[in-house]
Amino acid sequence: MQAVRSADEIRDVNTRYHDVAASTYDTKWGIDFGEVGQAQVLRKLRKALGRELGGGFERGLEIGAGTGYFGINLVQAGVLREVTCTDISPGMVSRLGENARRLGVRRVRAARADAESLPFPDASFDIAFGHAILHHLPDLELAFGELHRVLRPGGKIVFAGEPSRVGDQIASVPKRAAGLVAPLWRTALRAAAATGPSEGDHGHAAAHALEQLVDIHAFVPSDLAGIARRAGFAGVNVRGEELLANWFGWFNRSLESTAAPDEVPMAWRQYAFHGYLWLQQLDERALEGRLPAAIFYNLLLTGSRP
Repeated sequence: MQAVRSADEIRDVNTRYHDVAASTYDTKWGIDFGEVGQAQVLRKLRKALGRELGGGFERGLEIGAGTGYFGINLVQAGVLREVTCTDISPGMVSRLGENARRLGVRRVRAARADAESLPFPDASFDIAFGHAILHHLPDLELAFGELHRVLRPGGKIVFAGEPSRVGDQIASVPKRAAGLVAPLWRTALRAAAATGPSEGDHGHAAAHALEQLVDIHAFVPSDLAGIARRAGFAGVNVRGEELLANWFGWFNRSLESTAAPDEVPMAWRQYAFHGYLWLQQLDERALEGRLPAAIFYNLLLTGSRP
């Protein structure tokens, strides 16, 4: 049974893990800042806001921005005129700034900030958003209160990529299946087994040890919506997204994690990537909105400040 940790301990482990993970984060998760990345981010925002996306937003705030996947891509796509990207990890903030400079994207401010104590004046932003961040936060009530405070009246919230409790349990099935067939898969691809961090690789060994500690929530959709409503948000909606795509993605990612990264053939990576995109479209057209949100792995939360 996992020991109960204080909010400060949770913040500390998230900071330390993401500091170490920052240097390889984009490669590990396949983060793209070109046309593919922009299309993926816009897809989620259109799904969340529909016609409310309109001509975009003047000032955006990204919570738990990591290396800038959402914020930088939204500025490049012209949806945001300017964005403040925050993260609790100094390593991630530094990497985000490097990415913005490398891409020549201006109007991106990178700042270290705790989502539960945002260092911004009231009514500063038109939209606040994040991807796969809420499940890391120890005090969600406090965080949503801060989001409500810094948004102007009429401002929007959009949070994507949050794990559902039931969906997370279902996702364990393809993960376990991948573990069973991984030796045969590596043999077929002639890929060597992955090795753990070397004794001298203290940074990656530390990241590996901390990775199991950073996720602290998996959500029931109604509970997540209730937190946003209690903070004062209106028009709150939680929908599920990417059911088949996530089963496929977790199966393939679990397989790939057992092999030496340089020995996974490009043909396999292309199959996994394009297969995921095709199933993502199938999910959106045939399953999302028709099946209960709770069975999807990812939850998408939207709402507005009255």
